[in-house]
Amino acid sequence: MKITLFVLALMIAAFGSCQEKDPNVIVPNIAIESVFINDKLVPNQTVINEVDFRNVEIRVAFNTPVDTKRFNRDDFFLSGFTANYHYRFDPSRRWLYIKPSERVNPLSFHRLTIFPGQNLGGTFSGDYSFGFRTRLDSTPKFPRISDEELLTLVQRQTFRFFWDYAHPVSGLTRERSGSGDLVTMGGSGFGLMAILVGIERNFITRQQGFERIRTIVNFLNRSNTDRFHGAFPHWMSGTTGRTIPFSARDDGADLVETAFLMQGLLAVQEYFRNGSPEERAIVPIIQQMYENVQWSFFRRNNENVLYWHWSPNFGWAMNHQIGGWDEALIVYVLAAGSPTHPIPAEVYHQGWARNGQYPMVNNRVYYGIRLPLGPTLGGPLFFSHYSFLGLDPRNLRDRYANYWEQVVAHTLINRAYCIDNPRNFVGYSKYVWGLTASDIERGYTASSPTNDVGVIAPTAALSSMPFTPEYSLQALRFFYYVLGDRIWGPHGFYDAFNLTTLWFARSYLAINQGPIIIMIENHRTGLIWDLFMRNENVRRGLDALGFTY
Repeated sequence: MKITLFVLALMIAAFGSCQEKDPNVIVPNIAIESVFINDKLVPNQTVINEVDFRNVEIRVAFNTPVDTKRFNRDDFFLSGFTANYHYRFDPSRRWLYIKPSERVNPLSFHRLTIFPGQNLGGTFSGDYSFGFRTRLDSTPKFPRISDEELLTLVQRQTFRFFWDYAHPVSGLTRERSGSGDLVTMGGSGFGLMAILVGIERNFITRQQGFERIRTIVNFLNRSNTDRFHGAFPHWMSGTTGRTIPFSARDDGADLVETAFLMQGLLAVQEYFRNGSPEERAIVPIIQQMYENVQWSFFRRNNENVLYWHWSPNFGWAMNHQIGGWDEALIVYVLAAGSPTHPIPAEVYHQGWARNGQYPMVNNRVYYGIRLPLGPTLGGPLFFSHYSFLGLDPRNLRDRYANYWEQVVAHTLINRAYCIDNPRNFVGYSKYVWGLTASDIERGYTASSPTNDVGVIAPTAALSSMPFTPEYSLQALRFFYYVLGDRIWGPHGFYDAFNLTTLWFARSYLAINQGPIIIMIENHRTGLIWDLFMRNENVRRGLDALGFTY
């Protein structure tokens, strides 16, 4: 009996072996003819966007009927889900229907990958990959509140970056989340103005704000805090006051960062000028720091232009003139207003304004809007923010421009470009707009209509609140209520996001958070504008350069 069973087994094995090698048995090649996701065709090796997350269905069409009983679902891999999917075949056996067995999240990425090899009674030889991103969920993520309450909420939450996250020794502002000991001079100038807003909004008491500001002023004024011809570096240690190089040859003075710092200090000077005796005591200290800046030294051998950098080790090697039109108008105003080291007016007209030549004067029309100054399509929006945190553009004019017309036109062109969306990025609209310098997925860039990588930074629209209040409020409502579950955090709105690639920053940058709180306040009360514009140093500089204000 055992011998008979053994012989029978050998015969079955031999028969099976012969069957496998039978040249008359043809294993069909199976190809994917098309894939549809929610009835939208997805070409192979591509990704489609804005798929409705509420009822996702994938349809796969084969070139031939398949053997549905020999379906190996592991080779039809759908990523982005923690549970399996449901599937069925239509009666023709040429269509496979796949539905996720769990809720698909909005703003999420998924991919159907079909691996080569034998499946469904045939052989798949191609490389198949079909990706899709789901659209956003437009339902409100937070309870509705009034616009005034929302503005206050944004200011209060943003203020926490400058208050809770300030350096524990110096009180200066860290460059960004995760900066540790590294503090930034420009961001600290913004932080000083933010503290004034915090006092006025009752986020902190006047005494708390003054004590923090006094700590900052005393640290900056120490003899062992680095200064170079009176100017501060871009970065320094918040503990020691020693320079932290910004780049290999940028290890000395940064005149633009110094101007941003002085912008904040001069606003503080006015705020406490008529205060208590201890408050008034910091007024002359600030004046002395301002007068110690040797603005005229940065003309480099009396040229009629100012230079951005000077290094004790590399001299003028950076060779970066401050001119044309960008964020640095404040440098020339403060340089001209110095009672100790002023620049003559021709340095402004020849160096900064280029005697009215492009890229200072523009006057071209974009999207039906005339742009008085600046590069094609206006450049990044921080051009209209950093200098105008203190400088009030509402009545500011000189021979080159009406500056209120400039900042409004710049903002409207930036918004119009995003609505036009010539590069077809996902999400750009009248609610989602604003291109400026920010973090991006693999670094940092100054986004603008001529350098558009699909990244929106909330600071761009929100810091334009005084210029385009209706449109900036539209953006604010959308950012908070619709995108708030992705971009709202402990210090306000995160730095940036990309709805095309579904990238959302988790970083905060001082130079982007500061303008939000300051410009919202300028929109609401004009606080910082009023303080800065009544400072005698500022008025002296504006007068010397021929401005009316």
